[in-house]
Amino acid sequence: MNYELFIAKRIIAGKKYKSSISSPIIKIATTAITLGIIIMLIAVATASGSQLKIRDKMAAFKGHVQILNYDNNNSDVSTTPISKTQDFYPEFKNISGVKNVQIYANKGGILRTKTNFEGIVFKGVSTDYDWSLFKEYIIKGKLPDFSLPRTKGILLSETIANRLQLKLNDTINATFLKTTNSKLPSTRKYTIVGIYNSGFAQFDKNMMIGDIREVQKLNKWTENQVGGFEVVLDDFDDIKAKGEEIYGEIGATLNAKSILDLYPTVFDWIKLFDNNVWFIIAIMILIAGINMITALLVLILERVQMIGILKALGSNNSSIRKVFLYNASYLILKGLFWGNIIGLSIIAIQYFFEIITLNPETYYVSVMPVHISVWAILALNIGTLVLCFLMLIIPSYIITKINPAKSIKFA
Repeated sequence: MNYELFIAKRIIAGKKYKSSISSPIIKIATTAITLGIIIMLIAVATASGSQLKIRDKMAAFKGHVQILNYDNNNSDVSTTPISKTQDFYPEFKNISGVKNVQIYANKGGILRTKTNFEGIVFKGVSTDYDWSLFKEYIIKGKLPDFSLPRTKGILLSETIANRLQLKLNDTINATFLKTTNSKLPSTRKYTIVGIYNSGFAQFDKNMMIGDIREVQKLNKWTENQVGGFEVVLDDFDDIKAKGEEIYGEIGATLNAKSILDLYPTVFDWIKLFDNNVWFIIAIMILIAGINMITALLVLILERVQMIGILKALGSNNSSIRKVFLYNASYLILKGLFWGNIIGLSIIAIQYFFEIITLNPETYYVSVMPVHISVWAILALNIGTLVLCFLMLIIPSYIITKINPAKSIKFA
């Protein structure tokens, strides 16, 4: 019996399907598997890449959790100062997973040239600022040196620089809103030491970054007064739990808000990526499964005589079904192999050469980001193989309906 099944397996699993009927159908089924895994890999890579890129940009500008006075909750401008002397600064002693705690203060103002002007928010930071997430967005120049007694250097976005026709090392006049202690606006001169482009239009259109001591002087604050604190976490996935822990550790007059709370529309939007990806995966597996079912049925119907002979020789239905299922699995694996080669190549090309660009005002990124883990690749391949195989089990039962006497007689 084993010898007959071996011969049958060799007949079905020949290197080339010479039948004029089964050959194109098998090629279509294999192509469907290949295209399916390509589309699934690209969908997962782009969705994961966009989510990671957008949330990293948010953290680069705002940290993961902000600690601020209740009076400043709904404003990008720091109006009520907070004492820098806090139990949680410069580090939380009772909370793990906190990478850095940094001070900041914001001041609204206007940049003026001879022919134009732009409204800006001057974000003042200090030597404790974590630049690890921000450095990649600097396209020209360098970071301001906050170790100097007074730092007049600022970082300006490429968007603002282009609008005002400014370039690196230019001096710019800035006029700031009056404070409660001053009846007139304040004017300062700053030097552009660096130009950044995050591709996040919400920040690029008005954010200027410089020394927090400048903001303190503009607001008539002391060196011990700041606008708030930004907390940078080790793992973004812990942001909700850590946000609640941080809120429990700070004073009663302070509030802690994560960037999920500060920008809910942005994160609700990127959550939709997951739903879209699952929908694409389900559709692709369904299409691939239907094509494989069609190919399997054609293989079975073309070999009715062989199945009848095997049954006449004593082979049982289960053994014969396994032969066809094994060979169908081979077609699935072949499609997965080429799909992974092509799909991962496309992802690599986009990662290294950034061919596909996007409108940052709509998608919050200027280039389509891609990211995929080894575990995601394995899950997609194993999931596709298993689900397609399971979909083939029921149609393979048609073998049990084949009568040996009739199939041999009318062959």
